[in-house]
Amino acid sequence: MPIGRKKRTGKSRHSSAAEEIGSRILRGDFAPGVLLPNEAEWCKRLRMSRSAVREAIKMLKAKGLLNSRPKVGTRVEPRERWNLLDRDVLSWYMATPDRARFLKSVQEMRRIFEPEAAALAAAHRSAEQMAAISEACRDMGTATTLESRIGADVRFHLGILSAAGNEFLVPFGFLIESALANVFDYVTRSVGTLRHAQSLHENIEKAIRRRRPQAARRAARLLLGDTDDIIEHLPPPADLAEPDKRRRPPTIGPHDAAR
Repeated sequence: MPIGRKKRTGKSRHSSAAEEIGSRILRGDFAPGVLLPNEAEWCKRLRMSRSAVREAIKMLKAKGLLNSRPKVGTRVEPRERWNLLDRDVLSWYMATPDRARFLKSVQEMRRIFEPEAAALAAAHRSAEQMAAISEACRDMGTATTLESRIGADVRFHLGILSAAGNEFLVPFGFLIESALANVFDYVTRSVGTLRHAQSLHENIEKAIRRRRPQAARRAARLLLGDTDDIIEHLPPPADLAEPDKRRRPPTIGPHDAAR
């Protein structure tokens, strides 16, 4: 099966307006503290109704990007108030020239908890949780599309967080689900083969299955280090933005599983 992105489904008018305004904020067209154009001006620029623009502004306020005050207007909030883990915000962030900063920030966050989560999973995982981790790992190795590969990759890492046995890690894991998916998507598209990445994941799975916390911690660190190296040598964002101009897609298939 060919590798490619899923076609985008139709969006509501206000969602499209929110994406347009939000993307401009993320790429720096409107800096924190700056007043946005008023509704009438946005209606003119976007060729949309006031109701659509008004709903879009509400969406962006809920995501922490904007704040409105009577007789003052709508102002861009400080960056630290933006909900960068919101699915839409993540998507817009990934489309900006600052994509490398996003990827490195996510990797730093992963380094804080993933190696310890893997060690905890090796010590506390149940048979059912282990089965879920192993299944996700196998699915990664047999995936025939980019989408299925990324989905299995996310399930693998979320499964480890769940198996760690710490109740605070589980909701945090689902909170960063979109961040992980974006990183996996970008990194997977940049490599020529997934065989090495698959073996690194299998090393983590094996250590958890054999209940070896130290080995699981080391294996997780090796995987993160490998991802760091890939990100460090990624081509410019434009090279991955257009399918026709990207390097040859990664090899995905059962033969990539280094078993």
